[in-house]
Amino acid sequence: MSLKTLADYNIANKKILVRVDLNVPLENGEISDSSRVFAIIPTIKYIQSSGGKAILISHFGRPNGSYLKEYSLKQVVPLLEELLNFPIKFSSEVIGENVKKTVNSLQNGDILLLENIRFRLEEEINDEDFAKELSSLGDIFCNDAFSASHRAHASTVGIAKFLPNCVGHHMKKEIDALEFVLKNPKKPLTAVVGGAKISSKLNLLLNLIKKVDYLVIGGGMANTFLFAQGIQIGNSLCEKDLKETSLEVVDNAKKNNCEIILPIDVVVASEFKVNAKNIIKDLNNIKNEEMILDIGPSTCKKINEIFSISRTLIWNGPMGAFEIKPFDKGTINTSVFASKLTKNGKLISVAGGGDTVSALKKSRAEKDFTYISLAGGAFLEWMEGKNLPGVECLL
Repeated sequence: MSLKTLADYNIANKKILVRVDLNVPLENGEISDSSRVFAIIPTIKYIQSSGGKAILISHFGRPNGSYLKEYSLKQVVPLLEELLNFPIKFSSEVIGENVKKTVNSLQNGDILLLENIRFRLEEEINDEDFAKELSSLGDIFCNDAFSASHRAHASTVGIAKFLPNCVGHHMKKEIDALEFVLKNPKKPLTAVVGGAKISSKLNLLLNLIKKVDYLVIGGGMANTFLFAQGIQIGNSLCEKDLKETSLEVVDNAKKNNCEIILPIDVVVASEFKVNAKNIIKDLNNIKNEEMILDIGPSTCKKINEIFSISRTLIWNGPMGAFEIKPFDKGTINTSVFASKLTKNGKLISVAGGGDTVSALKKSRAEKDFTYISLAGGAFLEWMEGKNLPGVECLL
């Protein structure tokens, strides 16, 4: 994919409008995961070192076009200043005369953070006049927010119509990694797809079976596949109305020479709570009151054997109810094994989407994966084979 980067422009003395993703989780007023803030630092530092002026645009939460103090990006300023070791100017507005005055006062190397772009209703409807006024603040538009690029908003798509544009360092890394695993992977290629429901990942499954050699299915969605094969799954989470759909996925996988890997043993319990009494069972011995909450050790062994013969791995979603012990063991066992293969140079591993990053962090496996995508919905849509508006507008 041919996308321009900041290196394609002479950005000295230029005002660079940078779309970033500072939509970070807060707990008791503190940022609990700063990964997305760390990710944009290289782009900002490049602009500074090249003599440009960085104007940062981001959303935070879903304020629905209203000013809500709890969604103010001012809360992110201290962390940005700490990571950059540089003072951040902050504008409580995103357009208007006051913002223009602040922008015009910027010196080379300065950094300005605009207030939450979603405080304006025009953002999410991609209002053209709003996008044009926003673009008037800068000379070049740089998108460094892959995680927001599945949205056709004013600050991701509309603005690109009015300015020379490019991608930032982080967005380029995201696209390069995801393009590699889908378009030019080392074979065999394996995908792990977990999570609660087939319905939320059907398009992902249908796209992956055309591309991967092995498709490992875990989490609650595996129960629906087992149910479709006539296996009694007790009181487990299951989308019984998607029985025929899951059989079609299996049939299409066979036609595409993709082997689907389902659990061969499971961890069951009668209660879904921390340290609930549980037992490992094979698939023909599950009682009516029991719930499947994780994959068993034999399944872990089988999955790890698939990893051992694979060269590339795509990972999306946990293998069980990883949030609650002891139903995190399947996710931990398999992700740690994949991380060791990666560390030893035997596997290229890319993960992302939804609960994936949280699950891998819990197992402490994420540090050795080749690439961890910080995108949720954008990662899934890319893996589904969809075109992302925030990427397409830059081509």
